[in-house]
Amino acid sequence: MGMEQVISISENMSCATEFEIILKPYLHHLYKVALRFTGGVVADSEDLLQELLIKLYGRRDQLETIEKLRPWLVKVLYRLFIDKVRRENRSPLHLVVKPAGEEPDPVETLVCSANGPAESLASHDLKSKLMLAVQSLNEEQRTVCILHDMEGYTLVELEEILETPLGTLKSRLHRARARLRKILRLQGVTSKREEHHDEL
Repeated sequence: MGMEQVISISENMSCATEFEIILKPYLHHLYKVALRFTGGVVADSEDLLQELLIKLYGRRDQLETIEKLRPWLVKVLYRLFIDKVRRENRSPLHLVVKPAGEEPDPVETLVCSANGPAESLASHDLKSKLMLAVQSLNEEQRTVCILHDMEGYTLVELEEILETPLGTLKSRLHRARARLRKILRLQGVTSKREEHHDEL
């Protein structure tokens, strides 16, 4: 199922007009976050977004009453992702993993760069290594790193989205960054490039 099919789900439902108008501005962002959560696995990201849309359709009357809809949608998406991970971990099918050496596409899983072609090419290797390093973090550290450093959510916003105390989030983010720096150093990434990661 392609992204266009995911977006068209709302069009195939009754009362789709209002539902689509409300959610369409957020679909690209939600899909990008889903890609990050799933490590760049397109099929899993599309399934996660489809599950979100189906769930939201049942609560479509509530959507117009939510003041800050975007972080609320990310919160629901995150809960669905966690539920999905827990279901898969209880199933023997979770032992079936991707073939060794198959990496997520850094173009799809990293924040878009405003750099020119030459600069983008120069940073491609770093981005690839960085995304692999992010996927090696534990679930809690990976989530706060993705949402804060890559998607730009503030820790105050994440306190509500993840329903986690601010102090705990700061600790997780600190440990996540320290872990990433250690991994990147082991991969031969220079300290100058590590500073570049802090700007993401």
